[in-house]
Amino acid sequence: MANFNILMPKLGESIQEGTITKWFVKEGDTVEEDDMLFEVATDKVDSEIPSPVDGVITKILFLEDSLVPVGEILAVIKLEGEEDEEPTSPEEISIATTVGSTETSSKITESSVDESRKLSNRFYSPLVKTIAKEENISLEELETIDGSGANGRVQKKDILGYIENRGIRQIAKPQAENSVASVIERKKPVPVSIGVEDKIIEMGRVRKLIADHMVMSKQVSPHVTSVVEADVTELVLWRNRNKVDFQQKHGDKITFMPIFTEAVAAAIAEYPLINSSVDGDKIIVKKDINIGIAVAKPDGNLIVPVIRNAEQRNLVGLAKELNRLANAARTNRLDPGEIQGGTFTITNFGSFRNIIGTPIINQPQVAILATGSIEKKPAVLETPSGDVIAIRHKMYLSLSYDHRVIDGALGGAFLRRIADILEQFDINRSI
Repeated sequence: MANFNILMPKLGESIQEGTITKWFVKEGDTVEEDDMLFEVATDKVDSEIPSPVDGVITKILFLEDSLVPVGEILAVIKLEGEEDEEPTSPEEISIATTVGSTETSSKITESSVDESRKLSNRFYSPLVKTIAKEENISLEELETIDGSGANGRVQKKDILGYIENRGIRQIAKPQAENSVASVIERKKPVPVSIGVEDKIIEMGRVRKLIADHMVMSKQVSPHVTSVVEADVTELVLWRNRNKVDFQQKHGDKITFMPIFTEAVAAAIAEYPLINSSVDGDKIIVKKDINIGIAVAKPDGNLIVPVIRNAEQRNLVGLAKELNRLANAARTNRLDPGEIQGGTFTITNFGSFRNIIGTPIINQPQVAILATGSIEKKPAVLETPSGDVIAIRHKMYLSLSYDHRVIDGALGGAFLRRIADILEQFDINRSI
């Protein structure tokens, strides 16, 4: 019988390694095509990987929680009904071909490994070496970085932390020389006292990534938050009147989020600087409006799938795409490309009945919108016969933005425009 090598797939263009978080099989198990083999986690997405063939698991080469480079052999499957032959070469067959739009993996060459070991026996992952190359960090300099991984291995967070501190030192030195400012030092964590009955919970891998990303965002971008209150009575009445017919006609539920997304896309088209990123001292204004929607997963973590070219979709298209992405996110079936390339993000505090919030910008974007809970409130309305008090449906919209790029006038005008679009919603709009 022939053997089939299962490789670590490449789950995205920039992904160079992944962590095996769970094996669904063990050695000796019989598997059929499309049976789930293992779950792999990267800094972008978690994915369950199916078997591309029928056969028997003869070898599992890496344990759970192992960090494995792309292209490495993870397991061997003995194929049934085939003559004995050498195992299929990793260069010829890759499990990545079974995972949606992911790219074909190739085995890491020995020369690239040898290059990392010219100065010592220390191993550097392809991701670490790629970051080092992009940041012009020599192998000699790489050797000086303290690693937090097994046997002192340098991980992604180690090299990113080194780069951040290196940049601070480079900036701080001329500042001190010119007496403009003192040397900037990274703040150390505040010591925490632990009581006898206190419970200690170890952060999971995803929670650590989220924490690092949020801290980095606050360090990189000076955050400012603006808030407006919007009267969305017409919008609420329209949805209540049409939600049953909408689902019967289009096969999908209509929530408020597609309407919010439509309004944001329209406002961005009028204020394109909101749809940008900062690269050093340059502002990159994005042509495509790709709106990320923060989705809470069953495990309590967040993920942000992206609706591409949101301004080109009608309300039906937005509703269908939102429902599809949300379902895929909650079941860990998002493709890596579906969480990349966002240019603006919406997070819905209202889904937890929160009325307002100050969200953290999703780097490298420059703004994020939070939508609060819609509530009935008494409001003063102007009529031809005078002012009256009426019950209206109202909500708060809060926009956090990067003050390096967006000043108060632009941020306030953009946020007000979103509110105006929602308030002017046509109650007679067809579905």
